[in-house]
Amino acid sequence: MTETAADQKALTVEDATLPVIDLSGLFGGGADDRAAVAAALGEAARTSGFFYITGHGIPQAQIDALLAASRQFHEMPRRFKMKYWSGFTTHHRGYVPFEENGGDFPKSINFNEAWDMSFEAPADHPDYLAGWRMTGPNIWPDIPGWKETVSGYYDAVFGLGMKMLEALALELDVDPEELTRQISAPTSQLRLLRYVENDMPATKDVVGIGAHSDFECFTILLQGGPGLQVLSTEDVWIEAPPLLGCFIVNIGDIFETWSGGQFKSTQHRVANIGRERYSVPLFFGLDYHAVVEPLAKFRTPEVVAKYPPMKAGEHLMRMSISAFRYMADAKAKGELVPDYEVPEENPFKREAKQTAAE
Repeated sequence: MTETAADQKALTVEDATLPVIDLSGLFGGGADDRAAVAAALGEAARTSGFFYITGHGIPQAQIDALLAASRQFHEMPRRFKMKYWSGFTTHHRGYVPFEENGGDFPKSINFNEAWDMSFEAPADHPDYLAGWRMTGPNIWPDIPGWKETVSGYYDAVFGLGMKMLEALALELDVDPEELTRQISAPTSQLRLLRYVENDMPATKDVVGIGAHSDFECFTILLQGGPGLQVLSTEDVWIEAPPLLGCFIVNIGDIFETWSGGQFKSTQHRVANIGRERYSVPLFFGLDYHAVVEPLAKFRTPEVVAKYPPMKAGEHLMRMSISAFRYMADAKAKGELVPDYEVPEENPFKREAKQTAAE
């Protein structure tokens, strides 16, 4: 059963389980307005690591068109969708079928499929020519007007992400250029997700998406229905339902590293609710070869030991391999260079007190 419009509009900001931040001060406001928004973002980033945003400037008509485009693609026959299988590419673009998901299938099942696109790097980009994953040109399904709708939404939300990056830099009292100079052909991915209708009971092994942190700077999420659960500051899972007129944002591993652990890259998951559900996250990242480490003002011996330098793209690949079966197969065959070994210690991982659906 698909979420209806009435279901999606049932909750407003008064029902929020997380902070709600109005971003309108970033658009045409004065210095005091921008500072107030930055302070609110910083407070949420230091506590929950998750928050809703309003006043983001993305028109509702553009949001509705994007969700309609996602539904249009996912309702196509499987034989059509598989023509665009992401495993046909070297840089993860296109369709991700249900059976790609989860590193421990069939024990652990993630009930979703997706269309993945990213920043449009040209075919002569040196990273693409060198075979580095996650950088290169997009591919597009043969659906009239689809590319324009999806790429237009991507551009709008990516622009919003740049505004938020600058505000968070202001809050940390660092020059925004120190952060934005690492963004020229970023691995910022947009996923058009469809959670698959099923009759399996929700458990810790039967989920929409399993518990994880996000690997980039932050994520800007458009939700089309309930199911998202966030690990609270008390290490208990709480619901984070869609709210009318809001996106939900969460801090990722890169900003936790930059801030020396002050900002929180929070664990979250999507419960298997058994119903069809659409959502669209934009994972706002950096260039593949950008070196991520604590900013100079936050470096102490303890912080440097906890957050050793990492390349943004390599971190993304290390954490993605277990999520996509074709990548895991390529790794097993020795086809990935480097082989992206996952570190034994993951500084972004926290355990929940509640580990199963209840």
